[in-house]
Amino acid sequence: MNDTADHARQKEDSMSFTHKQLEDLRRRFGDNDGGTMETPQFQRVAERIFGAGGHRPAPYSGMPTLLDAPHGTSDALPGLDVALYGMPMDLAVTNRNGARFGPRALRAIERIGPYNDALDCAPVYEMSVADLGDVPFRSRFSLDKSHEDIEKFVTDIVAAGAIPLGVGGDHSITHPVLRAVGASSPVGLIHIDAHCDTGGAYEGERFHHGGPFRNAVLDGVLDPTRTIQIGIRGSAEYIWEFSRLSGMTVVHARDISRMGLDAVIAKAREVVGDGPTYLSFDIDSLDPAFAPGTGTPEVGGLTTREALELIRGMRGVNLVGGDVVEVAPAYDPTTNTAQNGAQMLFEILSVMMFSPSRRDRRNAG
Repeated sequence: MNDTADHARQKEDSMSFTHKQLEDLRRRFGDNDGGTMETPQFQRVAERIFGAGGHRPAPYSGMPTLLDAPHGTSDALPGLDVALYGMPMDLAVTNRNGARFGPRALRAIERIGPYNDALDCAPVYEMSVADLGDVPFRSRFSLDKSHEDIEKFVTDIVAAGAIPLGVGGDHSITHPVLRAVGASSPVGLIHIDAHCDTGGAYEGERFHHGGPFRNAVLDGVLDPTRTIQIGIRGSAEYIWEFSRLSGMTVVHARDISRMGLDAVIAKAREVVGDGPTYLSFDIDSLDPAFAPGTGTPEVGGLTTREALELIRGMRGVNLVGGDVVEVAPAYDPTTNTAQNGAQMLFEILSVMMFSPSRRDRRNAG
């Protein structure tokens, strides 16, 4: 018996995880609810998200909003850090339509966030954020009026001191947004896309989704020397000479693997510098394997992991606005495109937490 007992003790002593350690874990964690953490970093977040008894809102209940942010109205604008909003308009597409359903598709996605593990923040809970709903368009048929309505809507957000973060819609929407954000002085741009979107007029129309950044430069609201376009590829390269000739920096998708993401991020930060900067993310920057639900898919694009790293690498950039565009859910029955679009929206919102512009506005208030 003694030999057996000694053998049992020796066996327990040699185990990497002992009964004593198990009992210690039971004492420490056995009666804790899901909102009780020992790590201060995580407890800080849990205290904002969990209620008494480990209760937290069910992601599939209630009225759907972008990133499950509270629903807000224009009356709430003066107190907001970031205003989320939708732009359900795709009157300017050159290929497949359907991006008008993008905002609704992103609102229907459950369980994005609330914690960003890479940036250690819970932006909806640690900033004042609200979903203001959609731009109230006067006409579903008029591109000109739709752009005017977007500019007015975003102008009101900017005037209230909030950072606008929108969901399109086709990429033409970014032109009127930039007219509002860059009204006092031209802004810089981090543009993640398959296409440069600096083309000229097509069939008599300048304001299509293939030309918003050309138009913004010519309007004096976008600084081309502080603009970088990342992920560019496809057979329409010859259409985008304006990017190069105006002074924009273009990083082709084919060069990203050779350069490495760290170098691309460093280049983007160098180009935009410390000045006010807008971040526009077109879902077709992702390879169609990750985002088939878009109007103009291009093979050879970014992976979701690469896109996440690119956006997160912009922490500390002086962001004054952003958007996610071109999600056309009808072309993706899996909903992966909308899922990825909502995730990119969350990442941009997370990075906005660290924007000097937000801190300056808070200090001024």
